[in-house]
Amino acid sequence: MNTTPPTTAFSPQAFSLKGKPAFITGAGSGIGQAIALGFAACGADVACFDRDARAAQATADLVLAARGRAIGLSGDVSSPDSLAEAIQAAANSFGPIRTAVNCAGVAGATAAEDMPADDFRRIVDINLTGVFLSAQAEARMMLAQDGGSIVNIASMSGTIANRGLLQAHYNASKAAVIHLTKSLATEWADRGVRVNSISPGYTLTPMNKRPEVADRLKAYASDTPLGRIAEPEEMVGPAVFLASAAASFVTGADLVVDGGYVCW
Repeated sequence: MNTTPPTTAFSPQAFSLKGKPAFITGAGSGIGQAIALGFAACGADVACFDRDARAAQATADLVLAARGRAIGLSGDVSSPDSLAEAIQAAANSFGPIRTAVNCAGVAGATAAEDMPADDFRRIVDINLTGVFLSAQAEARMMLAQDGGSIVNIASMSGTIANRGLLQAHYNASKAAVIHLTKSLATEWADRGVRVNSISPGYTLTPMNKRPEVADRLKAYASDTPLGRIAEPEEMVGPAVFLASAAASFVTGADLVVDGGYVCW
C-alpha cells in the first residue's frame, strides 16, 4: 500500500475492493459470512476461512452463485501453521492477499468466581491469540508486498460490561483486541499496513442466539437508541470502508457499530 497522500480528487471507486484479494476468518456464519459476501460484491476475490470446512465452503458457494470468486478453507486460528497454509492457498488462487478481516470468535457465560481457568484460556486463545496470529500471518504477506488493510472484529463488550451477562472472559478478550489493533497499527503504519477494528453491538448472529443472550434481546433493543438489534449485514459497510482506499488515512481506530448503545 502506498503511504503517500492521494493526488486526485475523491472518487466513489475508492470504496472498490477490486484487485484486493481478501482473507476472512470466521467466514462460515454470522458477521464473517456477511462480510465475505459484501467484499465479493465490492469486487474482492474472497478466501473464506472457518474451523468448519462445510460452513466455509457454503459461504464460498454463495459468493460463486453471485458470480464472484471465492474458495473455502478450513483451519484453526490458534494454529500458526494452519493459518500460514490457508493464506498461502488463498495467494495461490488469487494472488497475495491485500485485505483481511478477522471475525473468528467464541463466547460463553459463567460467573467469574466459578469460572474454570481452562474456560478463560479457551476464550482468550480464540478471541485474542487467534486474532493476533491471524493478523501476524496476514501482515507477513502484506509487508512483503505493497501493504494492505486488516480489520479485526472486536465488540462493544470491549468498551462496556454487558448488563446481565456473565462473560468476564469474553469482555476482557475483546478489550484486548481493541488495544492489540492499536499496537499493530503503530508497528506497521510506516510499511503500508493499516490495522483497524470494528466493535459491533448486539447483532443477530448465532452467538447472540445463545439462551443467556436471546432471552434478553428485547431489553437490549430497548436500551439501544436506534431501538433494535443489528443484522450481520450492517457490519459490511464499515468493514468495506476500513478495508478500502476510502479509509487511506485511518489506522488504529475502533469503529463502534452499536446503534448508539454505548452512548447511554
